[in-house]
Amino acid sequence: MIADIAPSARVVLLDIEGTTTPISFVHDTLFPFARARLDAFLAERWEAPEVQAAVSTLAAERPRESFPDQSSEMTPEVVSGFVRWLMDRDRKSPGLKDLQGLIWEDGYNAGLLHGAVWEDVPRAIGRWRASGLRVAIYSSGSELAQRLLFRSTPYGDLTTDIDAFFDTRMGGKLMAESYVRIARALSTSPAGVCFVSDVTGELKAARAAGCVTVLSLRSGNASQPEVDEFPQVTTFDDL
Repeated sequence: MIADIAPSARVVLLDIEGTTTPISFVHDTLFPFARARLDAFLAERWEAPEVQAAVSTLAAERPRESFPDQSSEMTPEVVSGFVRWLMDRDRKSPGLKDLQGLIWEDGYNAGLLHGAVWEDVPRAIGRWRASGLRVAIYSSGSELAQRLLFRSTPYGDLTTDIDAFFDTRMGGKLMAESYVRIARALSTSPAGVCFVSDVTGELKAARAAGCVTVLSLRSGNASQPEVDEFPQVTTFDDL
């Protein structure tokens, strides 16, 4: 399958999971790593400002129906329980994503984790940049987690060729306004953004904002509804 980037596009905006990176890497490597090290990390790093910032975000997110005692102190034990509750439900929680990113940072720095991307990804990024396009990332993972992944791939540090990283602080990926904000941050119009994702709901939101959209069909990706509404690629070599 071959899809063309529209002439109006100035930026290629990439999702990560299922688009640049196998879903299995996220679910079978990153998520279990964070879960296994959560309690030890909280015990060792509890007083660190960046950890307390994540804890403050988590405190504001605690749903009353699941954690009715809103006055209870956010101790390491309380945070661990809430974080595991969020993980079990695969919630796109900013506090969870921040904390996972910090745990993964320790893993990357210790050489226990290395980023994973498909082999066509660095080749395509180089080609797009050579043609004058900018490249950006938009993922539910924290900006820190994104940078760590792309900094440590088998193909070297790809962050030097990526112009910007966006997480859900720009808004949810199913919200059209999020893509308007991203386009504004990139100093272009939504029509200047070509968004590539494996999730048709995200593509519909980006399309509603005015972006160009392309569906990523990679091995291991979950089946999606309404796939015929979007141009499709199985490799970035065809984009």
